[in-house]
Amino acid sequence: MLVALLPAQSLEDQIAAIASKMQSRLVECRRDIHMHPELSNQEVRTGKLVAERLRALGMDEVRSNVAGNGVVAVLRGGKPGTTVAWRADMDALPIDESSMDVVYKSTVKGVKHACGHDAHTTIGLGIAEALLQIREQIPGTVKFLFQPAEEGSGGAAIAGAKLMIQEGALENPAPAAIFAFHVAGNLPIGTINYTDNAASAAGATVRIHFKGKRAHGAYPYQGIDAVAVASQCIIALQTIHSRRIDTLDPSVFSLGTIQGGDRRNVIAEAVNVTGTVRTFSDKVMDEYEAKIRQTLEGCTTAMGATYELGFRRGNLAMINNPALNQAALPVLQKILGAAHVKQQGAGMFSEDFSLYQRAIPGTMFALGVSNPAKGITANVHTAEFDIDEDALSLGVRAGASIVLDYLNRNAK
Repeated sequence: MLVALLPAQSLEDQIAAIASKMQSRLVECRRDIHMHPELSNQEVRTGKLVAERLRALGMDEVRSNVAGNGVVAVLRGGKPGTTVAWRADMDALPIDESSMDVVYKSTVKGVKHACGHDAHTTIGLGIAEALLQIREQIPGTVKFLFQPAEEGSGGAAIAGAKLMIQEGALENPAPAAIFAFHVAGNLPIGTINYTDNAASAAGATVRIHFKGKRAHGAYPYQGIDAVAVASQCIIALQTIHSRRIDTLDPSVFSLGTIQGGDRRNVIAEAVNVTGTVRTFSDKVMDEYEAKIRQTLEGCTTAMGATYELGFRRGNLAMINNPALNQAALPVLQKILGAAHVKQQGAGMFSEDFSLYQRAIPGTMFALGVSNPAKGITANVHTAEFDIDEDALSLGVRAGASIVLDYLNRNAK
């Protein structure tokens, strides 16, 4: 009697099964991290947790305390090939979660994983575990970057991706490409979006100090009114975006605070104004800095005042690699269905993943985590933000599949 042989399970099916089986542990891990959030450059507990779990899994290399509290791990496959990297960020935000009614509520007053980095870290650990279980079939090497301080420096001179790169995160071995997910509170569970080329904006912080001369309010001609100077300058500054920047180059220039004066009947000697510039172009960012300075110089000189300008550039524009996106599309469409993998427009948020992309080709996908049926609808950076935790195993499956596909296509 002939016995029909069952076909061997494909690597894609193996990854799907592995990710599904680890769902409960992924939830447990995410909730643990969520309940113990740590601000930028304070991720001591999170970094230790990540390093201990990676070592327990059996990673080939695990390096702790990179860029402060970061972790870099290496998984070498059983076959020769190139190296690819996966990045996950670990820090939380200074946002209070007291309004949330969940069993995994933050235990740290005023601090919350409101940007989903708890999910990013959990998914990164899950991808590492999933790929380790099929390591003999992997052609190449996977490098995992668990990064601190994406949300800001936390008082450090240099932090986040910049310091990770400076401390060798992209060396020995050097990855040929890098991938990442960012959870999206405006996308439903079961969807992954991508953006070709410019995906997020470069950002700069603007601080302006106007200096006039104090005088009694009854004798304004004896002083130089810093309030009046600031008012005129603010109006003039708004014309930079509307009249002096190419309208085909999207950008935002917003002034958010103004503070000055001591008393109602005293001509203010000083006024401080702060704001932000967002653009997708390095050239346009240069133009903003030059035109802001030029406008302030003319405006304050005309009114007899002086100014000091602080123009501190933050993250660069995140430029996703179209070739990496297109190559990953069939993988994602097979997992989610073509209708649930869409291209989306760029956003004016900023992301220091952009710094890795300036060193090597890279792309970041948006992972849907909202679910109105469960009351999960808030977007990131809000006190109400949460995720549908079913996105965790889906993220592991999709992320591991993207990495494996890249290595298979670039096998030596």
